[in-house]
Amino acid sequence: MNIITSAFPQRRMRRMRKHEFSRRLMSENTLTVNDLIYPMFVLEGFQRSEKIASMPGIERFSVDLLLKEAAELVELGIPLIALFPVTPADKKSLLAEESYNPDGLVQRAVRELKQAFPQLGIMTDVALDPYTTHGQDGIIDDTGYILNDITTDILVKQALSHAAAGADIVAPSDMMDGRIGAIRQALEANGFVNTQIMAYSAKYSSSYYGPFRDAVGSASNLKGGNKHSYQMDPANSDEALHEVALDIQEGADMVMVKPGMPYLDIVHRVKTELAVPTFAYQVSGEYAMHMAAIQNGWLAEKSIVMESLLCFKRAGADGILTYFAKRAAQWLKEQNQ
Repeated sequence: MNIITSAFPQRRMRRMRKHEFSRRLMSENTLTVNDLIYPMFVLEGFQRSEKIASMPGIERFSVDLLLKEAAELVELGIPLIALFPVTPADKKSLLAEESYNPDGLVQRAVRELKQAFPQLGIMTDVALDPYTTHGQDGIIDDTGYILNDITTDILVKQALSHAAAGADIVAPSDMMDGRIGAIRQALEANGFVNTQIMAYSAKYSSSYYGPFRDAVGSASNLKGGNKHSYQMDPANSDEALHEVALDIQEGADMVMVKPGMPYLDIVHRVKTELAVPTFAYQVSGEYAMHMAAIQNGWLAEKSIVMESLLCFKRAGADGILTYFAKRAAQWLKEQNQ
């Protein structure tokens, strides 16, 4: 980029910053409610809610309470929620059969949400870690290695069950090779031609996921294991571009970078170099760090949260999965009244 400027005092950079109106006029990026996706945890039962110790302010809800929460989100104008299940231990298995049960927790939640709020977008997580006894995202061999193609076969069944329940977007977050193409072909073959795929294309093997694993109950199953053999190395950037390009070629409509703030360079590269719909996930560890500082009085909640979300937009994200979505939507609504 060629920057043409003049010397001081002809050019005073602070001149345009003096007044609020001129700061508003030259603002390069804007955060709106249309940029927000709210991740939500659903559990079995009725009239049940559970607080998540490592994620202050976030709860798990039974489907009936999830509907009440969704009513508030619709009123706030949030366009999309992302569902993550808390699977009971007795429904977990080595082959993750519960993941594609047509009457499973996610499938039931999707049906009830779409019936009550057809205008609210519903995205489902396509991954096996909530359903496996070992907490990994796929089927393992005797050495603990994730078997790619067998796992993909089950992911296809899971995605089809979500689409049949009424999910608007299926979001494979497992990082198996070739799974986007397999899911897209299956969706087409079964008449779900308008079911969208948001591929977690650049999902890194990160230490920022700990509170999420607590929330869905897979941390204890993982037992200190890692996901290095299928999630990306945090040292790599070019590899992310290859992953995204492959997923788009296979039929993804949108792509995801995860985690978010430590990987804004990846968000920027994906958006500028590939020019595809690009989303980022401000993950549980990021949320927990913000909340710890906020609760200790070290950071001001509203200003720090809104700044963090605006930074995603500046990097090039079209939207943000964030546990702050509901609060941010409330603040934006107050600001616009």
